[in-house]
Amino acid sequence: MSLFITIGIALVAGLVIGLLPLALKQKQLLANARRKSDDIMKEARRKADNIAKDAQNKSKEAVNQAKRQFDQSVQQKLDETRRAEQKARDIEKTLVDERREVQEAKDRAELAARKAELAATEHERVTKASAQMEQHFRTKLDEAKREFERIASMTEREAREALLKTIEDDTKLSAARMVREIEEHAKDEAESLAKRIISVAVSRYSSDYIPERTTSSVHLPSDDLKGRLIGREGRNIRAIEAATGCDLIVDDTPETVVVSCFDPVRRHIGKTVLENLIADGRIHPGRIEELVEKVTKGVDAKIREAGKAAILDLGIVSMHPELLKVIGQLQFRFSYTQNIYHHSIEVGHLCGLMAAELGLDVKKARRAGLLHDIGKAMTHEMEGSHAVIGADLCEKYGEAPDIVYAIRAHHEDVKPQSWLDFMVIGSDAISGARPGARREQLDNYVRRLEDLENIANGFPGVERSFAIAAGREVRVMVENSRVNDEAAVMLSRDIAKKIESDMTYPGQIKVTVIRETRATSLAK
Repeated sequence: MSLFITIGIALVAGLVIGLLPLALKQKQLLANARRKSDDIMKEARRKADNIAKDAQNKSKEAVNQAKRQFDQSVQQKLDETRRAEQKARDIEKTLVDERREVQEAKDRAELAARKAELAATEHERVTKASAQMEQHFRTKLDEAKREFERIASMTEREAREALLKTIEDDTKLSAARMVREIEEHAKDEAESLAKRIISVAVSRYSSDYIPERTTSSVHLPSDDLKGRLIGREGRNIRAIEAATGCDLIVDDTPETVVVSCFDPVRRHIGKTVLENLIADGRIHPGRIEELVEKVTKGVDAKIREAGKAAILDLGIVSMHPELLKVIGQLQFRFSYTQNIYHHSIEVGHLCGLMAAELGLDVKKARRAGLLHDIGKAMTHEMEGSHAVIGADLCEKYGEAPDIVYAIRAHHEDVKPQSWLDFMVIGSDAISGARPGARREQLDNYVRRLEDLENIANGFPGVERSFAIAAGREVRVMVENSRVNDEAAVMLSRDIAKKIESDMTYPGQIKVTVIRETRATSLAK
């Protein structure tokens, strides 16, 4: 029995011992399950809180969105209401204005009708009164005419002519006054600019200009050389004349032989040949022909070099060789002792300077200025003025049409048109009128001064006239009682036109009319 109890106890103890780890493990599992359940609960509560927060935020955003949409719709309704109210006010104002205009139109129509009635009545009354007055005035006018003719010893026609004469004089004075005002206005605007351009051009171009006069006389060391130049039976002098185309004049002038020829180039060749013969001492026909050929080649080379030097000086790129040759020949031509070659280069520079001041084509201006007097190198070969001859020559060798026209117009053989024409005319006048550039013979100079004074003295009201400034200006003294200020303006223009039509002169002549009033009293 005790054995069974012991076994039973042992079994129970073994069972308890066997079950104890299971109980502990179960307890541990239970604890883990509780912890997991707690974590799951916490996570569930956190997610629930987040969901609640999101739902709360979305609900707030939805409320705000709905509120904004509501506010916008309310604001739109308010704006539409305001626009409708403003439109209604505008319509009301328009209706009021239209009613006012209609009322004013009615008032004006009524007023116009009343005025028309009054005007018709007044016109009828005035017409009757004017007819009566016109008849009365005609009667009085006839009486006044008869009385005026009796007192003035003038007929109506004579009085009308006298009145027209007075009106004509007044019109002339008014025209003279307008001319003076227009000229003063034009001078105010143009004089300063013109003076600045010309002064800049002249001041920038200053050349050492001393013209070398071409002389046809050759000095001999002794009079014995005259016989050797003539040679036996005149064979040497005939050989020189035949080879050079010049005439040699051997007269009683001591130690001087004159070379005469119309062509300045041939005259220069003849003079050079004669000087070389005198220096060499061998004077015979063979030597003469040899020297003439040599000098002619040298002069031709000198002419071409002078033409090239001219275009290089002016910065002109290229030009026809024949034109260069003619330009070089200008160094043997003179106008009132002014060398035409130097004058042409100077005009080219002045044209270029003026064109630069005005922002125009400088190269074209220089080219036209250089070529403007090219016809003077061949005026003995062709008929016509040097301007026309030079223009035809340049046209023949391919110069531009506007340059050809400027050459033709620089002495107004044709009417100037473009800026280039007037620029060449102005530069030519500046170069020719420069002090010391041109000198004339004394007789011609005195005759021109006398002609100027005689033309001025030929006008009525002129007391005295004086040609001054080497004939570049004439000052006219007028009688104060016969010529007033306006008439003095017209007198200066008339004298200038008379000088232009009756005289030939380089440059321009200034006409100054002087009128003065003198009052003299004596203090006792």
